[in-house]
Amino acid sequence: MLVSVALSVPLFHGFTYAVPRDTPMPLPGTRVLVPWRRGREIGVVLGPTDVVPTGVQLRSISRVLDAADRPAVPESLLALATWIADYYVAPIGQVLRAALPTVLWSTAKPAPTGRTQRVAEIALELPSLLDREQRFARAPKQRALYELLESSGGRAPVARLLEQLGVTNGVVDALAKKGIVRLIDAEQLRDPFAERAAVTLPPTPTPAQRRIVEALTGAPPGTSALLHGITGSGKTLVYIEVLRHIVRTLGRTAIVLVPEIALTPQTVDRFRAAFGDDIAVLHSALSDGERFDAWRALRRGDKRIAVGARSALFAPLDDLGVVIVDEEHEASYKQAETPRYHARDAALVRAKAAGALCVLGSATPSLETWQGAADGRHEHFTLTERAGGGALPPVRVVDLRAARRVAAAERRRAPGQDAPSAYAGIVTAPLDSALRARLTRGEQSLLLLNRRGYAAFVQCDECGAPATCPHCSISLTYHRIPEGLACHYCGHREPMATSCPVCNGTRLARRGLGTQQVERAVAEEFPEARIARMDVDTTTGKWAHAEILDRVGRGEVDILLGTQMIAKGLDFPNVTLVGVLDADTGINLPDFRASERCFQLLSQVAGRAGRGPKGGEVIIQTRVPEHHAVRCALAHDYHAFVREELSARRVPVYPPFVRVANVLVSGLEQRAVAACAASVSTWLAELIAARRVEGLTLVGPAPSPIEKIKDRWRWHLLVKADAKAPMARVLRYFLERVPVPAAHDLRVVVDRDPVQLL
Repeated sequence: MLVSVALSVPLFHGFTYAVPRDTPMPLPGTRVLVPWRRGREIGVVLGPTDVVPTGVQLRSISRVLDAADRPAVPESLLALATWIADYYVAPIGQVLRAALPTVLWSTAKPAPTGRTQRVAEIALELPSLLDREQRFARAPKQRALYELLESSGGRAPVARLLEQLGVTNGVVDALAKKGIVRLIDAEQLRDPFAERAAVTLPPTPTPAQRRIVEALTGAPPGTSALLHGITGSGKTLVYIEVLRHIVRTLGRTAIVLVPEIALTPQTVDRFRAAFGDDIAVLHSALSDGERFDAWRALRRGDKRIAVGARSALFAPLDDLGVVIVDEEHEASYKQAETPRYHARDAALVRAKAAGALCVLGSATPSLETWQGAADGRHEHFTLTERAGGGALPPVRVVDLRAARRVAAAERRRAPGQDAPSAYAGIVTAPLDSALRARLTRGEQSLLLLNRRGYAAFVQCDECGAPATCPHCSISLTYHRIPEGLACHYCGHREPMATSCPVCNGTRLARRGLGTQQVERAVAEEFPEARIARMDVDTTTGKWAHAEILDRVGRGEVDILLGTQMIAKGLDFPNVTLVGVLDADTGINLPDFRASERCFQLLSQVAGRAGRGPKGGEVIIQTRVPEHHAVRCALAHDYHAFVREELSARRVPVYPPFVRVANVLVSGLEQRAVAACAASVSTWLAELIAARRVEGLTLVGPAPSPIEKIKDRWRWHLLVKADAKAPMARVLRYFLERVPVPAAHDLRVVVDRDPVQLL
């Protein structure tokens, strides 16, 4: 018996191994230990094969690692991994490695296991209040414990129940003797979210939410739907009500994807309030042991709802009933390294194959999803009002050009006055006035600047040369804490120079804003204000995101400032002001999605204001108030933005009207990369012509907008295709056969459906 085994190597095919005679035929998806080169590696069985390798000795499987009837990769996940490998032109072994916890690929030590704990689960449902009053007439503690267990999803560790109620084991044992509760010994899994307090959710959906829930839960199997709801419209409650029906009523399982790890704690809190311990969390910030425990709980069926970022798509759930992709427009759903899959699109594939509902939710849907709904590929539901009857906050735009001209004129009229403070150069008069009013009233404010560090770059005032990264073709960012220059692409750091390396000039100026500079200026202006900064530099700790947001939720922060991670998914009723310090960051990048990302960021951060009864206000500072992304965000007008942006995508044609793949050539020597890119482009063009492939066109090659990253020079070309063109087949043939010189460490990679072209 022969099987094909996928190994985590950059090759597109499986490897043939013999199954020992005394070993049963392993099912597809089973992990096996196999000899590889001079050692042994873990692989995944793809299925039986009759392909006998030529020129090499046929070797046998060393050991089967999974139970005979319980492969680590269920059939549905193996099908999804195969689709990802085919569509995104990625080696199947590397896709499977991304789908499984790291510990399952380790040959050095066995997967960790937890301790045993006593768990209580409801054995007898008591839906009637009268029945509860009769059964617990003289046992109020038993009723309290039963109802706590019920609110925890019907299953919870006994120790946690006793701690929360302050009762003894006798109460639990009494319920067990009555047959109302069942006690079992279960493995104690590591759950980093177990101690977080559940939040309070609205008791019932609004009529608009209820109509959408009924339509979604009544949709045919395999339906996909766009839920387009303005910020604060209650999309999360719709998700929860859909899950109640599919998980609780129908007994199926669910996946909920969120784009940012920063959003996961709040999301988990909301879903735990509804589903108790039936939630498992999967994302890359967990330790290997925590992620493995969550994976095992889902694989065994102990938990039925997986919540997490991109990798939660691979939750090993049987009988999947719904996949929810919250903030579906977010670029973080796209994997940056091989396999370069997009979790939103892969979620659609997994849900359809399982006959499950797929809900794509956003206040600012991606143009691909919007066009898909317009073409009838997705059902389309809309929430046009905020839950609770609140209104979207008014938005004011401050033209930074005019504001600074006014400030300069005032200084000329009063030449003896002090030079303006750093704060005055950052915060215009309208935003300053609004910020002071919130501090006086005890309300909270958010300040967005999508650029971390202290200053964007350091420039010599004598020759104009900026300080640049020696490994990347970008300028270095000045950081004040810890002080020095840093590259945000490769991580290179160096001390702040005292003279220019080009002309030896000593007049080095820090240009541009960063969140560190804003924090310092605001703190100097408002020494009594409680300020928190949230960016990559302040959230390196495992639970740093949650700690900062918890402080905001408890009212311990007056001003939260940060990068784009504060712009989405956060719901704080006391936030009544949002200030965007520089809306132009990223708007003019050489990327066809730049305007779309700008509009989405502005709309999303504007939606953080006015989510409570106090209302709110948004002030956007910009130098391009006439840009359509700014104009449409000012009016909360998604439809107007879509009309203008779609028109711009037709000539020259870009997604959603065409499919795109970015072919990136990189290497250590600039001329060699340029020559390789030219030859690769010619080879691909000749392939398309020789095979008479219709619907494919090439653009380029050209240097990438950021020409060097991590010492690697980069050129790229675009492959554009209509929806029916056989792009995946052509690109795989291309990658397997295109001649790439071995010198200068030249590499060719393909990124299908890229979210950015930098």
